[in-house]
Amino acid sequence: MADSLATPLSVLDTALILRSAMILASAYILSRAATALLSRISERAYGYRITIKMIIPLLKFSIYGIAIYLILHSVLVLSSAQALAVSGLAGAAVGFGLKDLVAEVVGGIIIVLDKPYQVGDKVRIGEVYGEVRDIGLRSTRLITPDDSLASVSNQLVLREVLNANAGSQEMMVVIDLYIDPRSDADLARAILFEALVTSRYIRLSPRHPAKVLVKDFPFYRRLRAKGYVYDLRHEFDLETDVTARAWLAFKEVGIEAPKGWAAMIEA
Repeated sequence: MADSLATPLSVLDTALILRSAMILASAYILSRAATALLSRISERAYGYRITIKMIIPLLKFSIYGIAIYLILHSVLVLSSAQALAVSGLAGAAVGFGLKDLVAEVVGGIIIVLDKPYQVGDKVRIGEVYGEVRDIGLRSTRLITPDDSLASVSNQLVLREVLNANAGSQEMMVVIDLYIDPRSDADLARAILFEALVTSRYIRLSPRHPAKVLVKDFPFYRRLRAKGYVYDLRHEFDLETDVTARAWLAFKEVGIEAPKGWAAMIEA
């Protein structure tokens, strides 16, 4: 067996190592350049931003896949016995130490093929919520609402993913306001609806309606506004704009926050 493995190992000379390193470096540079170019194009072609960004992870996987194939094709010129031996070693390595890595890579492949989310989407993966910035071989990078970059293992895509916009540039935003139960609910509802539909961030159409729902609780009344932001990157701008203008109008007509909440805040 030792003699049979000597042949493939003997070809690992300096030239081959340098060639493999050049292939990996070229794949990295090409991947970064393609990502930057497509990202710039997507920002210019505004209406197709998310569609163009869908191509990025597929292109990256293809580039690295070709690079790995070229390297393996140069290094592993194996006979049947050698292929069996290497397969056994690879299987043992996966079983003992690389199972998490393999699971992450498999998760990345599933993301590209099944598309539970894509670059540009707003998603919640496990406990992390944000905009998908990049889908890599092992992890997905998200920009969170506080502008932090979070890296989430692709293993979680198999069980803990919630997609907020499903590939669309528009996204529903839910805004909850709470008022005193003795306040005029109809007037409050009308004010909140007006603030919602007149926001500069709202998208209104037959497919993107806006509404305000009212629900009573023992010590407060909840107003829930639902509307579509025209660009998911302005999710929190829409929420802030509607909330600020609604509360300003509430104050002018005497609609107040629940009394119990003010007492708890003061305490």
